Amino acid sequence: MATKLIDRTPSAYEYPLLIKHILHTPLRCSPGQQIVYRDIKRYDYMTLYKRIGQLANALRDLGVKAGDTVGVMDYDSHRYLECFFAVPMMGAVLHTVNWRLSPEQLAYTVNHAEDDVILVHADFAPLVERFRGAAKTVKKFVVLTDSGPVPETSLEVSGEYEALVEKSSSEYDFPDFDENSTATVFYTTGTTGAPKGVYFSHRQLVLHTLALAASRSLESGHGVLMYSKDVYMPLTPMFHVHAWGIPYVATMLGVKQVYPGRYIPEVIFGLVEKEGVTFSHCVPTILHMLLTSPASTAVDLSRWKVIIGGSALSKGLCTAARQKGIDVFAGYGLSETCPVLTIAYLKSDMTAWDEQEQVEIRCRTGLPVPLVDLKIVDAQGRDVAHDGASVGEVVVRCPWLTQGYLKESERAEALWEGGWLHTADVGWIDGNGYLQVTDRIKDVIKTGGEWISSLQIEDILTRHEAVSEAAVIGVPDEIWGERPYALVTIKEKFAGKVSEQELRTFFKGFVDRGVISKWAAPDRVIVADSIPKTSVGKVDKKEIRKAVTGKQ
Repeated sequence: MATKLIDRTPSAYEYPLLIKHILHTPLRCSPGQQIVYRDIKRYDYMTLYKRIGQLANALRDLGVKAGDTVGVMDYDSHRYLECFFAVPMMGAVLHTVNWRLSPEQLAYTVNHAEDDVILVHADFAPLVERFRGAAKTVKKFVVLTDSGPVPETSLEVSGEYEALVEKSSSEYDFPDFDENSTATVFYTTGTTGAPKGVYFSHRQLVLHTLALAASRSLESGHGVLMYSKDVYMPLTPMFHVHAWGIPYVATMLGVKQVYPGRYIPEVIFGLVEKEGVTFSHCVPTILHMLLTSPASTAVDLSRWKVIIGGSALSKGLCTAARQKGIDVFAGYGLSETCPVLTIAYLKSDMTAWDEQEQVEIRCRTGLPVPLVDLKIVDAQGRDVAHDGASVGEVVVRCPWLTQGYLKESERAEALWEGGWLHTADVGWIDGNGYLQVTDRIKDVIKTGGEWISSLQIEDILTRHEAVSEAAVIGVPDEIWGERPYALVTIKEKFAGKVSEQELRTFFKGFVDRGVISKWAAPDRVIVADSIPKTSVGKVDKKEIRKAVTGKQ
């Protein structure tokens, strides 16, 4: 069947989906709204736009042109927000550098991305000095400081960020270009081998922004992202998938934005109280850090909505947050998906449910946001029933998924096998459309002829009143193939008061009630001082495996 094409008027403006267009609405509708960086900087959206122009001119004076790559190493700040816009709006590529990587990995990512200029916070200058000799493509460095002079460093510094911005003109004619041009690149912290470069275009980032903004109109408002009256503060590093892309959403909606810098509980809670923060997002370990801080008892958190991603939201952590009045819920996505795919918002009829029933939904992986086509498939690629029981791999299509890995086309073929992006996550979908990821394929424990979810075991262990965090892996077993092995940390007030046997007995109660298979009961529950984490705060199971089995 032939498709009829629409006639195009030669003089019409085709409006490419470019990041610069995200700024149209806030500049017209909320130009006086505030952007705050700790107690150091405060300005409005009109000033943001002027500073974006100033930064672009400063970068151009340093030799940056379209197609070049600018690396940024900073805490969550107003400067990073300016870079989110100025660098890609010039036609250059923004490399959000993960400063938590090792010097060797940092050198690899900087060279692989071919960074031309790096903007580096003074705190990270000593780290950059350690890999400077191996960073072959970098021509210039700019130092970022919160106050005071540039510290002594062996780096060839071309200036201090604020000084370069202040002396530059705000007038910059940001050009139109192909919306499929690369806007950003960052690197995943892979479990094996070198980090993988993930890149996104202007079109992908704009569509991701529009879809997340549209999600605020869904259902009851419980669990939707953000309204124009919200006050936004990210608690996800801005180097990690553009802080989940939500600063772009916040800017388009013209909301007040608050940037906390380095994550210090007292500072974060102070900003929540002083600036009236109502919306944040973070990984479970950050929420856990905040809830266990004494500072959490001194502030009213009942107006705070927090989306949890990166790892599963356990019922224990969710309940602890709810007890402090936090409107907490899960979200889901990958580095490769820009990242948001689903949000565990409550449907209208669920708002009348009791708290325990609501926690079940809040901890689900969620419902797809607009434009996301997501399903479960078996090993042969066949669709799996949405019955809340049938399990398979989560595969997805939507217009903002990465098309591959930078300079590694062979990996892209596996990622997109059969025309669907393969997440390597295992899960099910229930009759109401909610996705529940039960594990990573590599983390499923194959024991006694069954596949057991490590996440479900962790979730049960965190329901014990003494357990602070839990991590579960499968260890080789000659008879059963694998057996669950658990690490837990204990809350301070229970230190020395809970034994491995008590925790195993607690878990057995769930087995006896038929909540989970007998094969899921861990052979060992080790009380540890801490649990290894990745550079973005996720539980690092490869390090646990290495310590326990000698293998990753």
